[in-house]
Amino acid sequence: MNTVFWRMVLAVLALAWISTPASSAETDSREAAEQLATLLKGYESYQAQFIQVVVNETGSRVQETRGQLKAKRPGLFYWETREPMAQFIVSDGHQVEVYDPDLEQVTIHTLDDQVQATPALLLSGEVDNLDETYRVSERRLGNDTREFTLEPRSPDSLFVSLRLTFFQGELQEMRMKDSLSQLSILSFDHIRLNAPLENTEFSLEYPKDVDIIRDGA
Repeated sequence: MNTVFWRMVLAVLALAWISTPASSAETDSREAAEQLATLLKGYESYQAQFIQVVVNETGSRVQETRGQLKAKRPGLFYWETREPMAQFIVSDGHQVEVYDPDLEQVTIHTLDDQVQATPALLLSGEVDNLDETYRVSERRLGNDTREFTLEPRSPDSLFVSLRLTFFQGELQEMRMKDSLSQLSILSFDHIRLNAPLENTEFSLEYPKDVDIIRDGA
């Protein structure tokens, strides 16, 4: 399985909430987190095509991938890539299925109990109390563009920072930096915000003879 894609999807899908009291010096973080939550709460559904570019620590491009994603509250998520390697990822808020056609393999990951109790789903789930999980900062670029940078409070996070860029309220780009200084950039286009989506669109169909691997099995 493509670990770059998996890390990016997990960044969007879920991180366990860690209750860390914020000091008075972090008032700005709370305010920025509230502003981000207000934006995301307006997303009943989100659909887009994307280009993902991965850059290593020296600034060299190491990968480029195209695909599409769909998200719907509460807890539904669909991720598809076609080039250069097909991969399908679906979540119902309780488990994640990853289908790799080239490997003829499906991997099923169960989201841990803490995430299931209070799912931190940025595009398809609850976004209250973001400041308990992230230090959040905001930057405004003119009247139409807003950037939010999220830095996980947990030292065990899958990423070091995650930046979300909105233009006129629509999520246009995500930039994730991991602990190895690798940067993943997701640029979205053909965005459809709050368009109707049937729950049946968040399911995978794959041949009966594929290998099915369950996380922890």
